[in-house]
Amino acid sequence: HPLQCMCGNNMSVPLLAEAVTVSGTEKETAAAWLGRHHDCYPTATFKAIIDHEAKNGIPANRVMLGGFSQGGALSLYTALTCQQQLAGVVALSCWLPLHKSFPQAASASGNRDMPILQCHGEMDPMIPVQFGAMTAEKLKIIVNPQKITFRTYPGLMHSSCPQEMAAVKEFIEKQLPRI
Repeated sequence: HPLQCMCGNNMSVPLLAEAVTVSGTEKETAAAWLGRHHDCYPTATFKAIIDHEAKNGIPANRVMLGGFSQGGALSLYTALTCQQQLAGVVALSCWLPLHKSFPQAASASGNRDMPILQCHGEMDPMIPVQFGAMTAEKLKIIVNPQKITFRTYPGLMHSSCPQEMAAVKEFIEKQLPRI
């Protein structure tokens, strides 16, 4: 059955994956991440949006993906399996889903030199910081390690802080300068 993440005010949010791991010791399931043809429906949707924007005059190298938690995981997975060269990824408090399918999946990607900013709270109880650190190490194998920036924030739980948002702003402004 699908998992639910309980947020404030008794609101629940459905989770995409049945189980998530980057430690290599637990079984990694991909039921909701991968379909029959080893493609992720949300990933295919993002790729279609990137293609659509290119047809409207916005080249893929001016597109940056980003997200928090599952959104960050989905952004990483999409960018690493995307044929187009993207401007970068902002991945906050997340992990690399289906990490065992890399670097094979990324070898055909045009994003070996794509910059990635990954940030994580050191006190995150939902996605422990060690998952973020393991993801950063895996990313350094998949893409150019010089392009990976991993920052942690002491005392930060599964949320954001002004310092993290300043790092995101700086990263975006550097990777996507005004034209």
